[in-house]
Amino acid sequence: MEAPKQSAVPDASQGLKNGLKSRHLTMISIAGVIGGSLFIGSGNVIYSAGPAAVLAYAFGGLLILLIMRMLGEMAVLNPDSGSFSTYADRAIGRWAGFTIGWLYWCSWALLMGWEAYVAGKILNSWFPFIPIHRYLHILMYLMQLLRFHSVHLLNILRAVEECSV
Repeated sequence: MEAPKQSAVPDASQGLKNGLKSRHLTMISIAGVIGGSLFIGSGNVIYSAGPAAVLAYAFGGLLILLIMRMLGEMAVLNPDSGSFSTYADRAIGRWAGFTIGWLYWCSWALLMGWEAYVAGKILNSWFPFIPIHRYLHILMYLMQLLRFHSVHLLNILRAVEECSV
């Protein structure tokens, strides 16, 4: 096997900035694993299924661990400034990379509303005099403003949000 021809770290001429530090990546990964939805949604499942739910969560976690290890191996072997859809693009074809990229975008577009709802539900339990839908609108508006402003501010908000859950 020959060494990859591309550098894993893009240079300044490509226009990408390294705005995330290791603490930001750590908080993003913790937020992805232990999000507010896990606390809201898993209570009824564990109550209904009992120990089987814990086994199902453990099996699902093992599968995710293996998938992330495989994705890490692909990232080391073929470093790229794109997301994981570029691996499907290279391995299967342009149609696969395009489809996976858009499906990933759609899943996050739908998940943003759900995360805002869960955060609104948690905030409503603290301050019940404000309805959930007001929290939902305020949080979605703030998330979009921060996304348009900078990555650094968005990650600070995510860290504060995940620590408050």
